Amino acid sequence: MLGQILHFLLDTIFGFFVFVLLARFYLHLMRAPFHNPLGQFVNALTNWLVLPARRFIPGLFGRDLSSFVLAWLIEALLLTLLYLLRGGGFHAGPGAVMGILFSLSLLELARFSLYLLIGVILIQAVISWINPYAPLAPLFNALTAPFLRPFRRVIPPIGNVDLSPLFALVVAQLLLIPLEYLARSVAALF
Repeated sequence: MLGQILHFLLDTIFGFFVFVLLARFYLHLMRAPFHNPLGQFVNALTNWLVLPARRFIPGLFGRDLSSFVLAWLIEALLLTLLYLLRGGGFHAGPGAVMGILFSLSLLELARFSLYLLIGVILIQAVISWINPYAPLAPLFNALTAPFLRPFRRVIPPIGNVDLSPLFALVVAQLLLIPLEYLARSVAALF
C-alpha cells in the first residue's frame, strides 16, 4: 500500500512537471503568444528549471531545446525511481537498464505529446464554438493550426462546422496505439 501511494505521488508530481515543460517546448516551437495567463503560468512555473539549463543546453534553430531535454530527463528519473521502487536492480548491467529507461522515457514523451495535442484540440474546438474571441483563443489556434491545416485542405466545412478537429483527434488516437504497444515492448525488456 505504501508503495502504491509513493508511486502515485511520484507519478503525479513528476508527470505534472513533464507536461508543463512539454507545454513550454510546444509553445515556443509553434511560436504561440505568451502574453496570456496560460503562457505566463507556464513560464513562471518552469523558469527556475529552464533558465539555468539554457547555459548547458543550447537552442537549435531558434527553438528552446532545454525544455524538451529537461522533460526527457525528468521522465527518465521518474521511470528510474519507479523501477527501483518495484525492486528492480542493475544486476544485468546498468548501461543496458539506463538505455532502456531513456528509450522508454522518449516514448513516454511522444505519448504525452499526443495527449497534449488531444487536449489542446478539444479545448480549441470548445472555445471556437462558445467564444471564438476569448483571450486564450489565439494561443490555442496557434498550437492547433499546424495539425488541423492538412485536414482543412481536404475536408470542407459542413454547414459551417469545421470537422478537421475530429479527424485530427482520430489520427492522434490511432498514433497512440502503436506508441503504447512499442512502450510495452520496451518495458518488457526489464
